[in-house]
Amino acid sequence: MIKKRQSSSKHGSLKSSTNRPDLEKLRPMSSSSSWLHQIVDLYPPGSSNRDWTCQYCKIIQPPRTRHCHDCDKCVLQFDHHCVWLGTCIGKKNHCRFWWYIFEESILSTWTVALYIESLHLDIEKVWWKDFIGVILLAILIFILMFLLLLLMFHTYIALTNQTTYEVARRKRIFYLRGIPDRVHPFSKGICRNIYDFCFTRENGFV
Repeated sequence: MIKKRQSSSKHGSLKSSTNRPDLEKLRPMSSSSSWLHQIVDLYPPGSSNRDWTCQYCKIIQPPRTRHCHDCDKCVLQFDHHCVWLGTCIGKKNHCRFWWYIFEESILSTWTVALYIESLHLDIEKVWWKDFIGVILLAILIFILMFLLLLLMFHTYIALTNQTTYEVARRKRIFYLRGIPDRVHPFSKGICRNIYDFCFTRENGFV
C-alpha cells in the first residue's frame, strides 16, 4: 500500500507526499488501497494511471480535479482561477462565489437605480457633470449585464452539476469524450445538485 498524506484548502486543493517512483508502480487492479480503487472506479474503462496522475503534484487525482498553475495546487472539482479574487474556485468555495456574484449584482442594480434617479432630479448642474454621469451610468449598466450573465451561467452549471472548465474544455477532457453535449454525467437531479452545491461534503478524497 502506498502511503499518501493529503489535505484540503478553502477551495478544495489537494496536497500529497506521493513520489514519482511510487506512482510508476501503480496499476488499477494491483493496489490494495481502497482510496485508489475508489478513484479507478470513477474513471472510464481503459483509462491509465497517466490520466489520473498530476505531473506537477505527483498525486492521484479524483475525476474533475485539475492542477492550477497560478495557485500551484490541484483543486477538487476545478471551476476556474479567479484573477479578481486571487484564488481558485472549486468544490469547497463555488457556492460562496455564487453568492458573491449575486451580491455584486444586487449592489450594481441598486447603484444604477440611484444614478438614474439622480439624473432626473430637478437640480441645476453644469452640463459636463450630467455628461460624466451618463457615461458612468453606461459603464455601470455594462457591468450589471456582465454580472447578470455570469450569475445566470453559474446558476446553470450549479443546477446541472458542471464546472466552467468542463463546459469550456468538454471535448478535451478525456473522461467526457464521446458523451453528447446535452448529457450531464455528474448530474443527480436539480434538487440533489443544489444540495451538493450548497452543502458540499468531502468523502474519501481528503
